[in-house]
Amino acid sequence: MVAALELYLDTDATRRIRRLWDALESEGVQSMRSLLAQRHRPHVSLAVAPRLDPAQVAAALDGLVVAAPLRLDFQYAGQFVGRVLWLGAAPTTALLAHHERVHDRLATAGVPVVEHYRPGRWVPHCTLSMRVPNRLLTPAVRRCLEVLPLTAAVTGAAVTDHARDICHPLP
Repeated sequence: MVAALELYLDTDATRRIRRLWDALESEGVQSMRSLLAQRHRPHVSLAVAPRLDPAQVAAALDGLVVAAPLRLDFQYAGQFVGRVLWLGAAPTTALLAHHERVHDRLATAGVPVVEHYRPGRWVPHCTLSMRVPNRLLTPAVRRCLEVLPLTAAVTGAAVTDHARDICHPLP
């Protein structure tokens, strides 16, 4: 497992993504709903690392509203290598600037993060499934397209590490 700095979505967007998880499950695609004893919640990760110390992250981000009042416009479905299926949020100027501010603070504090989550490489997304079987990819993408476009407001943030049962809320 990995640790992450997660942005949480408003109630309506969360409900719609959870329904999408259910629809994917009905197609035979294991969704994020099935992971972690159903404790997983829809989110966009700003940073990911093998481990994150919540106190160190909170200190690095002190004075910064991590759960900034951002609007996320999910406009497309995508797939990463390894058959990871996700909804993509439009990389707006406001979202990319917020992401960069967070990473500047983390870097200054010496908090290591995975390279592909750094500014310039990050793809803002909400993961739906970690491993879609090839034969089910087309129906899974079709299900995603049924909910798009999807607009969400950021309503919260936390440092999470589910392997260590950590969920540390941030402002």
